[in-house]
Amino acid sequence: MSATVYRNALLFDGLGNAPIETDLLVRDGIVAEMGTGLKVSDATTEVECRGLWLMPGLLDIHTHLDLEVELSPGLPEVVRHGTTTVVIGNCSIGVTYGNQRSGGGDPIVDCFARVENIPKTVLEKIAGRCTWTSSRSYLDHLDALPLGANVVPLLPHSMVRIEAMGLDGSISRKPDRAEMKHMVQLVETAMGEGYVGLSTDALPFHFLANAPHKKNKIPTQYAGFSELKRLLSIVRRHGRVWQATPPKDDVVAAVRGFLLTSSRLYGRPLRTTVLAALDLSTNRLAWHLCLLLSKILNSRAVGGNFHFQALSAPFRIWSDGAINPVADEVPELRALNELELDDRAGRLRIMSDPKWASAFRRMWMRGKSGVSLARLLRLLRLDHVVLTRSLSDMRVVNCPLPNWCGETLAEPYHRLLRWQASSGCIGSTDWEEELFFRTFPDPVKDDAKFLIHLLRAWDTDLRWETVFANRNPALLKKILFHPLTLPGFNDSGAHLANIAFYDGNLRTLKIAQEDGLQRVAQGVRRLTSQPAAFLDLDVGVLRVGAKADLCVIDPVALRKWKPEETNKMLESDDLGCRQMVNRPEGVVREVMVSGARVWSEGAHTKDLGAVAYGKVLRAGNNGVEKTI
Repeated sequence: MSATVYRNALLFDGLGNAPIETDLLVRDGIVAEMGTGLKVSDATTEVECRGLWLMPGLLDIHTHLDLEVELSPGLPEVVRHGTTTVVIGNCSIGVTYGNQRSGGGDPIVDCFARVENIPKTVLEKIAGRCTWTSSRSYLDHLDALPLGANVVPLLPHSMVRIEAMGLDGSISRKPDRAEMKHMVQLVETAMGEGYVGLSTDALPFHFLANAPHKKNKIPTQYAGFSELKRLLSIVRRHGRVWQATPPKDDVVAAVRGFLLTSSRLYGRPLRTTVLAALDLSTNRLAWHLCLLLSKILNSRAVGGNFHFQALSAPFRIWSDGAINPVADEVPELRALNELELDDRAGRLRIMSDPKWASAFRRMWMRGKSGVSLARLLRLLRLDHVVLTRSLSDMRVVNCPLPNWCGETLAEPYHRLLRWQASSGCIGSTDWEEELFFRTFPDPVKDDAKFLIHLLRAWDTDLRWETVFANRNPALLKKILFHPLTLPGFNDSGAHLANIAFYDGNLRTLKIAQEDGLQRVAQGVRRLTSQPAAFLDLDVGVLRVGAKADLCVIDPVALRKWKPEETNKMLESDDLGCRQMVNRPEGVVREVMVSGARVWSEGAHTKDLGAVAYGKVLRAGNNGVEKTI
């Protein structure tokens, strides 16, 4: 393998130490030397880095790239953002046991299509390729792929249940003694094979996608506390990690479950990482409660090792009509989501039902007027739903009326009210808009009826965006750098047409940059050695003898980058579907994986996806002090 020297870089070692200007030599896949004025052979590739930051390759601790890696193993969208290690198998779903097809069921499609908003056509194509049948053969399969980044598998609990109980059994009953024994054996085997932990899920809006299961949640949500306790005792004994999501609307169940982290109750702490500490627009206490729970669980009295994950950006989602990542939280929208994406006639049939329209209106208008507890909670920003139910928060991206694009839905709504009140004399100045206004019932008394009419008329031709969390930059920074959180709730590889957080790690560095180099060093640590230590992985530091996974960042380009202006929709040839991405230009100058340059001068290496650069990482002590 050829050698590469990075000259005159401002080096961040990943451990939080102050950066130093130095050279760094990579040879045979490892960091061979560090120091100023290193002498190298004529065959060594030299990369001038004066004024640039050199740091370990970044970790993305929450992805759903299990599927993308099958179609595009080079993970080009990942590495171009400076990320060299990704964790898969999150939220209890994955492909650890292959496609698990039996009796006409298709668990991969069933579990991923609605939970992660991935087209069924893509999922069906991937499932057909998943021919392995065990956790060992899955690792062998990953080892054989030409990976562009390192891949770290969690064991997904929903798939464990399906393997032991079948899909129907996993969502309808408790396991019998033999099935429970089988699950125990599966978890024990996977932990012995090096899986970094077990993932579960309890969010109340994660539903299956195929008939006849569309009203059922994913299998992990049917597991009782005793089942989780038994399986997690194996994870605890192996010193591995539990990745979880909370039962959002059941505080008692959340606290009881997360007490499983406790060393006082269970002998040794269970490393636990949970989605997610967010400053919700509808509930101003949510992030406070998350951090309070973390503080209690990590206290000496409880003895836990518990950390909420944090998203490093405003939580912006794009919606196609009623289809978006959180729509299943609301029963009226869930009824629409249960249909196939192309079933416009089916959705229109539901929305034309007066009972549905009445229920939608009650939901949408709840707490917006009058004197009631719901009204008080809404005014105090203590609402129980994630969606704000406000037209002023819904900005139009695409629709059949070009003059609406870029406006919030509140603007045409108020024009309609003026137009109707004046019998068509004032309000609209666009003839196409006026023709559309004539299709509305007269009068439109509230924004619920306005929105229902839009959905009936346009369905998914109405594309809009909203930010439902992390609007306050100061609070976002506080959460992101809180000692009891872990940055990295990015969902890379999921919600392909609805979110774009492959750039999440770079956003963390940009936020850190506002406060100077010492904060940047802290940010680098939180994206490298800190999650690596938490997951027990041999990556995340730059020192002599370390694996040469690294990236070079241009701090000037990082400072100039405006993340909310670089989102765009692409047609992905690799995935065969639409994909939202956010690609900052010029910020990431170099990316190296296992000593090979995979991104340089604004382009991927030509053989990315054909040659294996990344590795499948198993749990194992990386020698970094576990200070988290």
